[in-house]
Amino acid sequence: MSKETLNVIHPEARIGKNVEIGPFTTIYGDTRIGDNTWIGPNVTIMDGARIGMNCRIFPGAVIAGIPQDLKFAGEITTAEIGDGTTIREYVTVNRGTKSKGKTLVGSDCLLQSYVHIAHDCFIGNHCILSGYTGLGGEVIIQDWAILGGGSLIHQFVKIGQHVMIQGGSKVQKDVPPYIMAGRDPLVYAGLNLVGLRRRNYSQEKIQEIQEIYRTIYQKGLNTSDALRNIEASFPPSFEREYIIQFVRESERGIIKGLLEED
Repeated sequence: MSKETLNVIHPEARIGKNVEIGPFTTIYGDTRIGDNTWIGPNVTIMDGARIGMNCRIFPGAVIAGIPQDLKFAGEITTAEIGDGTTIREYVTVNRGTKSKGKTLVGSDCLLQSYVHIAHDCFIGNHCILSGYTGLGGEVIIQDWAILGGGSLIHQFVKIGQHVMIQGGSKVQKDVPPYIMAGRDPLVYAGLNLVGLRRRNYSQEKIQEIQEIYRTIYQKGLNTSDALRNIEASFPPSFEREYIIQFVRESERGIIKGLLEED
């Protein structure tokens, strides 16, 4: 841990071993920082921050600022960052409200410069949020998702695993797993083939997922009929059940297909 006198570190802050803290950084009292984490200069770690091991936090970042939600009444909540996550310059991660009690960023994520994560968001592991992306409150982003730069995610939206979203997108509906999404308004644009192959999905499994999405988006069926068709036509598998459950439980509705009309 740095002995730099230009820091303001509360004596009750719980800081692990081999933590490096740059100058002009402020760390509040109700905070926990894991071993081997690097915190650059001019970072603010506020009450409720729970930062894992081996993280990197770059200048200007603010972790666990109070929610930008008029319903927030000062309740004790947290903002939790998993092990191995990198938080680049001027990222802001607000802590939770009484709705969920915490904001969560998983392990081995990359939050690029100027990303904003609002209250009560849950972000899985291995996610990449590119620069200037903004998340409204209570957004859920599942493992291995990649959001292109400048994406704007509406509150309560859910984004599935292995999704890739085009930069500059406005995401107002849920985005099912394994797919690419692009254009304006945002639509299904095929599978995230590169991402799936990098994650060692077999060609047979990719073909199965592709056929499931053809049923959803290209056969002219409404969502309920498409899901019944999938259950009748495809043998049970983790991917089949995950897609069906995601779509069936979507509260905002899923994004449309390229050929669907509003």
